[in-house]
Amino acid sequence: MYKRLLQCVREYKRPTITTLLLMVVEAVIECLIPFITANLVNQIRAGTDLTTILHTGLLLIGMALISLTCGGLGGATCARASAGFAKNLRHDLFHKVQTYSFENIDKFSSSSLVTRMTTDVNNVQMAYMMLIRIAVRAPLMLIFSIVMAYIMGGALATSFVVIIPVLAGGLLLVARNAMPAFRRVFKKYDTLNESIEENVRGMRVVKGFSREEHEKTKFTKASENIKNDFTFAERIVALNAPLMQLCANFNMVFVLLVGSRLIVQSGGELINVGEISAMLTYGMQVLMQLMMLSMIYVMLTMSHESIKRICEVLEERPRLVSPAEPITAVANGAIDLDGVRFKYSEKAKKFALDNIDLHIASGMTVGILGGTGSSKSTLVQLIPRLYDATEGTVKVGGVDVRDYDLDTLRGAVAMVLQKNTLFSGTIKENLRWGNENATDEELVEACRLAQADEFIHTFPDGYDTYIEQGGSNVSGGQKQRLCIARALLKKPKILILDDSTSAVDTKTDALIRAGFREFIPETTKIIIAQRVSSVQDADLILVMENGTIAAAGTHDELLKASDIYREVYEQQTNGGEADE
Repeated sequence: MYKRLLQCVREYKRPTITTLLLMVVEAVIECLIPFITANLVNQIRAGTDLTTILHTGLLLIGMALISLTCGGLGGATCARASAGFAKNLRHDLFHKVQTYSFENIDKFSSSSLVTRMTTDVNNVQMAYMMLIRIAVRAPLMLIFSIVMAYIMGGALATSFVVIIPVLAGGLLLVARNAMPAFRRVFKKYDTLNESIEENVRGMRVVKGFSREEHEKTKFTKASENIKNDFTFAERIVALNAPLMQLCANFNMVFVLLVGSRLIVQSGGELINVGEISAMLTYGMQVLMQLMMLSMIYVMLTMSHESIKRICEVLEERPRLVSPAEPITAVANGAIDLDGVRFKYSEKAKKFALDNIDLHIASGMTVGILGGTGSSKSTLVQLIPRLYDATEGTVKVGGVDVRDYDLDTLRGAVAMVLQKNTLFSGTIKENLRWGNENATDEELVEACRLAQADEFIHTFPDGYDTYIEQGGSNVSGGQKQRLCIARALLKKPKILILDDSTSAVDTKTDALIRAGFREFIPETTKIIIAQRVSSVQDADLILVMENGTIAAAGTHDELLKASDIYREVYEQQTNGGEADE
C-alpha cells in the first residue's frame, strides 16, 4: 500500500528530499547549541576574556539563525511537498473512478468515495507532512541528545534509562488504546456523508413529506456517533501531556539533586554548572522528541486506515476495459442480442435478463414497454456496454461490443435517462457536453428537434441562462428536453430514451418523435416508455416481463397477440379511444 502511495509523489520528490536534508541540518545544530552554551558557561565561570565570550556568542547567534532558516525553509518545502502529494493523490483517485464500470461503482457507495477523496486524503497528507519533517527530525534529535547528554553529564544521563522506557511504553499504550476508536470513525464518516448527500439531493422530497425533523435526527445520530468515538480517543491521547510532564519533572529533579550533590562532593571536578544546564536542556529535548514520535505513531496509525481505504479505490480493477486491438469505428446502428442472459452479481441466484434474442436493423424505431422491475433499463444498458452480458453476445453494427474501443462505442450511443443530470453552467455549456465543438446553429437545431428552443427563448438570457446545480431552476419536462437535445448533438448511431419523456405532455412527446422520424431517419431509436402513445408508431414494440421479452411486434400485431399489451392499451385509452 505504501509503495502504491509513494508513486503519487512524482514531481514533488525534490521538495521532499530538500525537506529531509534541511531537517537533518536543523537537528544537528539544535543539538550542538546546548553543548557550546555549556562550554561557554564553564569558560565564564573560569574567568575567560570578553573576546572569547563575544566570539562564542556570535557563533551561537549564527547557529541559531541557520537553524531558524532551515526550519523555515523546511516548513515551506514540506508544505509544498505534502500539498502536492495530496493533489496527485486526489487526481489519481478521481481518474481511477472515471475508469470504473457501473459494477465497480456499485461496490463503493458515492458517499464513501467522497469521504475517501476528502477526509482520507487529508489524513494521508498530514501523515506525509509529519513523516518528511518530524519523523526525520525527532529520531535524529533523540539520538543526538542522548549521545550529547552522556558526553556532557556522564552518570547523570542514566536518568534516561528510567525515563525513556516509561515514557515510550506509556505513549505506545495510549496510542494502542486510542486507535480502535479512530478506525471506527472513518467508516462512520461514510454514513454521515451519505446522510448529507441524500438530504441535499432529495430536499424537495424531504420538504414534501415534512420529514425535516426525521432527517435532523438521523444526521444528529450519525454526528453524535463520530463525536463519541473522537471524544473517547482524544481523552486517551490527552494522557500524553501529564505523562510527559511527569517524566520532565522527574528528569529535572534528578539532574538538580544528583548534579548539585556531585558538584559539592567533587568541588566541581566531576561536573559543573554548565554540564547541569546542558543536561536539563538535553533532557527536555529527549522528552519532546519522544512526544513527537508518539504523535507520529498516532497519526500514522490513524492514516493507515485511510491509506487502506484509498488503496482499495486505486487498486480496484475496472471490470470493463477496451481490448488490446480495439475497433475504432461503428459502421451503423444495427443491434443484435443472441442468447443474452445477465445478472448484476456473480453471487446473484436470479438472472435479471434471460434468453434475450433480438435483432434491430439500423434506423429502426423500437419501443419497449413493461412493468417496474421487468429489466427494460437493464436491457438497453448492455448496448453501450455499461455492463457486459453474463452469457451470449451483444453486437452493434455487426461487431461484438467487447471488441470496440469503449470511447468509440459509447460515442456512437446516446442515452437519455428519466432522471438525467444537468450541470452547473449555462444552457450552452450543458448542451455542448454532447459536442464541445457544436456551433450555435447546431445547438438551436438540436433544441428545436427536442422541443426545447421555444421555452429557452422565454428566459431573459436565452441560451446563456445559468443552470443551477442539478438543474433545480428548470422544470422536469424542460430538463428532459435539454437532455434530449444534448444527446442529439452527439449525432449518435443509436439513440436510447429511457423513459425520458415522462415529464412532458403527450403533444410535445409526439412532436419530439415526429422530429426524430424526419431529421434522424438513419439513427436507431429505442424508446422505453410507460405510455403506449409514446411507442405505438414504432417499427417494433417489445413487451417485457420478468426479464424476458414476453411479446414483440407492431402496435396492431400486439393488440391481437399480446394480452399484456392489450390490457395496458385499454387502460390508458379508456376502452380503446385515445385520450387526446
